[in-house]
Amino acid sequence: MLLNPKKRTYELVVEQIQTLCLENNVPPGGRLPSERDLASLFGVSRNSVREALKGLESKGFLEIRQGGGSFLSETKHDMLGNELGTRIDAAEIQYIDDMLELRRAFEVEAASLAAQRATPENLLAIREVLGQMASAAHDPELGVQADVDFHLQVANATKNRLLIDLMETLAKRLEENIRATRRHRFTDAERHQDTYNEHEEIYLAIESGNAELAKQLMSEHISRIRSELDRST
Repeated sequence: MLLNPKKRTYELVVEQIQTLCLENNVPPGGRLPSERDLASLFGVSRNSVREALKGLESKGFLEIRQGGGSFLSETKHDMLGNELGTRIDAAEIQYIDDMLELRRAFEVEAASLAAQRATPENLLAIREVLGQMASAAHDPELGVQADVDFHLQVANATKNRLLIDLMETLAKRLEENIRATRRHRFTDAERHQDTYNEHEEIYLAIESGNAELAKQLMSEHISRIRSELDRST
């Protein structure tokens, strides 16, 4: 059943039809299931399905043949995934925003505390993660994991047990957030280097014991992520 109060039923059916075509590898010129079958599959009325099909036809994605059914366009087949991907990306933005707000709430202060409390062992752990990040320009997953580990190691350096527990609890969400933001932001190799430099500057501020600078740099890092997302969406 399709439940989303922010969208009309036919708009949701449009997305479901697009997803159906992609997941089932419907070829250019391929025939879609009947209106009746689509209505049953999605748990909606045939009128909603009909409206969705007409909307896709008006965009050139489908050809509706009187008495013959609906067929995937020969010319716009390759654009189907791009349009659906854009919609999914837009739906991600609110979740990303929420996570960035949460990160700002505790990671900025964590950087300050780390600068005041980090031991040589903590600094070594952060440096090792930076080394992994430096070698990850052509390995996106290694880059994501190194990014996550950097922020976890900064939290460890605070010596605040509750903050550390919170970061560890949120580690999976943090990983998802970093992966999503990197996918939007990292359009060239230069951005990988810029991100490495930002993390290195945070580390150097922590290493030098400059709590205010560490706090400022972490805040700027999170703000920069959001501003880059604005430019990429």
